[in-house]
Amino acid sequence: MLYVIFCTDKPDHAHLRAATRSDHLHYLGGHEDSFVAVGPTLADDEEGMNGSLLVVDFPDREAVEDFARNDPYAKAGLFETVVIRPWKQVYPKG
Repeated sequence: MLYVIFCTDKPDHAHLRAATRSDHLHYLGGHEDSFVAVGPTLADDEEGMNGSLLVVDFPDREAVEDFARNDPYAKAGLFETVVIRPWKQVYPKG
C-alpha cells in the first residue's frame, strides 16, 4: 500500500536536522526498497530544509507508522507535525 508521509520541522531546529542527518540517511538506506520518492521540503529560498516528504510502499498502516516513528529525525524531536495518509498513484501510469 502506498502512503505519503509529510513531516514539518519545528521552527528554528535546523541545527537538530544537521546534527542527526547522517543517522537519518543511514536509517533510510536500510529501507530503500520501500521508497517511491523521498526528500526534504525546502524553504522559500530553495536552500534551507524545513521538512520531509516521503512516498513509501509498506504492507499496512502499522508498518508505515513504525517506520516513521523510528526515523532518527523523529526520535530526536525534529518534527512539529507528521501526517501519514494512504496514497493512490495516478500518474505516471504503472
